[in-house]
Amino acid sequence: MRFLAILTVRNEAAFLLEWLAHHKACGFTDFLVFSNDCTDGTDLMLDRLAELGVLTHIRNDGPHDEGPQWAALKAADKHPLKKAADWVLFFDVDEFVNIHTGDGTLPALLAALPHATAIPLTWRFFGNAGVIGFDDRPVTEVFTRAAPALLYWPWRGAMFKTLFRNDGAYRKLGVHRPRNPDPERMAAQVWVDGSGRTLPPDYHRNRIISPLGRDNFGLVQMNHYALGAMESYIVKCDRGRANRDASSFDMGYWVERNFCDVEDRSIERLSPARAAHLAAFKADPALRSLHEAGVAWRKARFLELMQDMDWRSLFGRLLLSRPARCLTEAEARLIWQHGQGAVGTGAA
Repeated sequence: MRFLAILTVRNEAAFLLEWLAHHKACGFTDFLVFSNDCTDGTDLMLDRLAELGVLTHIRNDGPHDEGPQWAALKAADKHPLKKAADWVLFFDVDEFVNIHTGDGTLPALLAALPHATAIPLTWRFFGNAGVIGFDDRPVTEVFTRAAPALLYWPWRGAMFKTLFRNDGAYRKLGVHRPRNPDPERMAAQVWVDGSGRTLPPDYHRNRIISPLGRDNFGLVQMNHYALGAMESYIVKCDRGRANRDASSFDMGYWVERNFCDVEDRSIERLSPARAAHLAAFKADPALRSLHEAGVAWRKARFLELMQDMDWRSLFGRLLLSRPARCLTEAEARLIWQHGQGAVGTGAA
């Protein structure tokens, strides 16, 4: 069974090796990674990883009319690795697959859901928890405070990335789900949520949000470390998002993801295997040097940004802020009632 992870990155040299190590431990067999416009050595690190046979690297430098992610997705659709894969997942370097069943690997997940053709992996936001400085430590160890299993708002907290069987039912990749469904194959689709419940047929075509207000994490979740340390968040804002400019990062983005209500260390079940893969990567002198250079670049970039008043102001607001308060179901309904019938509410 071949499991393909597709990733796009820009200036993520400080985090890339941990992400790869975890997902090798998780059971992914192939990695197709696109880099664009890197200045921290991420592209050089990917070149070295490709030389070592760990992954396939494609340079995807801009400009791109639709953004680097969509350009990468179009290229990935035509790539031999995509055609050869049995299962495919497109996701980001701040997203970690966290499987709760069996031994925590992809084969164990499929053994628990043998009938599934697609499994939406719902985000679980991991908050900042007051971490100010960026340090070279695994994010899965530093950030262990998360949103509760029942998060009624924001609706973005129920978004997912889709692990899907590459059987031809969908003819194009998408950011959150496969696209361009083959109408003749939809009757055979079985979409199953992260707790093993069969989802209604409208998920086969166009949904990107799991049902709000229920636990979608019984068998698997997507740990989403969207914020990181405050210093690192500033650098992330400067970089911009894959399909938007840097201005889309602001305090609204921070507040809607900074949930620290419960401790969740479930991902640590793969820590020994992840640590072994990470040690093997860093045993290569070139990779170790590129990782250290990426860490140094990130620290230096933060100090450079702090010379600008706008970035200092954002940093100050981060320091002033507290973790987001979870809304009760009744409070969330005050919002939902104004969006009845609106696209993207996620109500089910």
